[in-house]
Order: sequence, then C-alpha cells, then structure tokens
Amino acid sequence: MGDLTSKAISIKDVADAAGVSVTTVSHVLNNVTYARISPVTRERVKTVAGELGYGPNRLAQALRTQRSGMLGFISEEIATTPHAGRIILGAEETARRRGYNLMIINTSSTATAESRKADVAAMLKGQVDGVLYATMYHRKLAVPDNLNGVPAILVDSEDINHSISSVIPDEFGGATAAVRTLIEAGHERIGMINNTDDVPATHSRLEAFRSTLSDAGLTFDPSLVEAELSEVPGGYQATLRLLNRKDRPTAIFCYNDRMAMGAYRAAGELGLKIPDDLSLVGFDNQALIAENLHPALTTVALPHYEMGAWATENLIDAIEGKTDLALFATHPTVLGCPLVVRESVAGPPLR
Repeated sequence: MGDLTSKAISIKDVADAAGVSVTTVSHVLNNVTYARISPVTRERVKTVAGELGYGPNRLAQALRTQRSGMLGFISEEIATTPHAGRIILGAEETARRRGYNLMIINTSSTATAESRKADVAAMLKGQVDGVLYATMYHRKLAVPDNLNGVPAILVDSEDINHSISSVIPDEFGGATAAVRTLIEAGHERIGMINNTDDVPATHSRLEAFRSTLSDAGLTFDPSLVEAELSEVPGGYQATLRLLNRKDRPTAIFCYNDRMAMGAYRAAGELGLKIPDDLSLVGFDNQALIAENLHPALTTVALPHYEMGAWATENLIDAIEGKTDLALFATHPTVLGCPLVVRESVAGPPLR
C-alpha cells in the first residue's frame, strides 16, 4: 500500500489503497445501502480504512464538512499544575461529547512572541478546526497574529486588541462575596492581603473589597491593605504586619489560598485561633490547600471547569456555523466565582 504513515490519511488514500473510487469509499463507510457495491468490495474498503487509521465516523464528518474533528489547545503551564487543570478537563469532556478531540501543546507564561506563534503554527499544521488558548491565571495578552482568522477563544485571559473572543472569571463578584461573608458575620474591621503583580485580579479584587465595605457603610482604611508576592511567604509577611498593629483587624480577605496559608501560620505564631480570634477568607479554592488547612478555609472558587467547557462549546458551535465568535469578541464573557463555605469564618472576638 505504500508508506502513508508520514502524512494525514485522506479519503483518496483509502480509495487508492483499496483500488476503488472515492465515491465507493464514501458509500461504504457511510453505509449507503442503495449503492451497488459487492460484499467483497465493502469488506475490502473497511479493512483498508481500518489499516490506514481512517475511521468511518471521521471520514463521514470530513466528507460532509471538510473538518478534521480536532481542536488545538495551547496551555500556558496549565497542563503541569494541579491548580488550573480543570480547564483542560472541562474542554476535553465537552469536546468528546461533541465528537471532537483535543491536541494539546503546553508552553510557558514567559514564552516569547516567536515561540507562541510557533505553537499556533504547529496546531494549524496539524489541521485543527479551531484553537483554545488558555492561561494559568487571568491576564491580558497580545495573541499571536497567526491566530487571527482562525476560530479561536481565549480561556482565563483577554485579548488586548479585543479581536478574539474570551472567557474570564468574575474577579469582582467573587471578591464581593468573600468580603460580604465577613461583614455578615459581624466584622467591621477587615484587612486585605493583596498581590503585587499588575494583573486584572489584583485590581478587581481590591476594588471589590473597597466597594463592598462602602456598600455596607464601613470605612475603607487603606492602611489595612498589605501587598506581597501571592505565595505562602508573602501571605505570612503581610498578615504579620496587619496582626502586629494595636488596632489589628478581626478578619482578613486573602488574595488567594496560598497567601491564606501564610496567614494561618502568622496567626498561629501570634497565638491566635482561627476563627475564634481571626476570620479568614481566601480565593481560588485550591483543594489541596483549602480543604486541608485546619480549620478548612472558606474561599471563592474559580470556574476553571466551566471556562474550559464554555469555550469549547462555543468554539465548536462557531466551527459548525451555529454561532459567530465576533459577537463575543468586544467584551469577554464573565463566569461567576461561587463562595465555598467551610470553617474559617466566625463572629468577631469579644474584646
């Protein structure tokens, strides 16, 4: 039959190998019963198609639509971290349900523009029908120019030129829910430990903190906001500064669960019990952290699975001509961040 393994198998390859016409292959693999094809020929076509790895379902789809049934998924570190991996799960399960498969390339958030462009080129060379471009945390980026004109959706990120559709988490709404649960527990003096990185979450979560206090009739005190790198040591240092004040807060909203872990450590070193002496709320709902702190951390869940599923569903709809991605490009689609109530919030301590 010749060496066909080095290139994508086409319907013509199947026809040539079986010694029949393309129409005959189409009729056999689509089970066209009225076609006058002998049982021997039908069996030969099916055997050859199987040997070449060209399945009847994929062939039928390709004949009808000229599509490959493959979606490209470019992952900026998502595939190598337990934190945001549910984006891939949401995309993969949705793609499978719709009859598509994912081709995944994992890259770095610090990759060069040339490297990003090469990743997209590799996807297009693989004849994907569309591309999902997902980042590990919510940020704005300049997409590779060879992604323009290709059905594509950004996941957990925004195109700075607003030319490509995107889906992002509701940072403001999630932070509002976090601060509100502290206020509803009776806290009036609430601190925040924030991130130092210039990313949308840093600004949105701080603005929600300020706005939610104002809506409740509480005064925003900028001295009760401490910023550090958004990791455990940063959370520890920022919390120590807040708790070493004579007028320390009775509750703290933490930028993320890793900073909250540092806050637990700082509170413990100062002899404070959570939530009896200090209430804490995190953000991200990183299961390995939030569920295993003692007491378990009340936090806000990022909609990773939902973003992956939404992006894949709408990308496939666009590929199949059921929707126009340009309708979503001007403004990102925002998905809610629900509060996950656990055990780290109580009323303020009596003083």
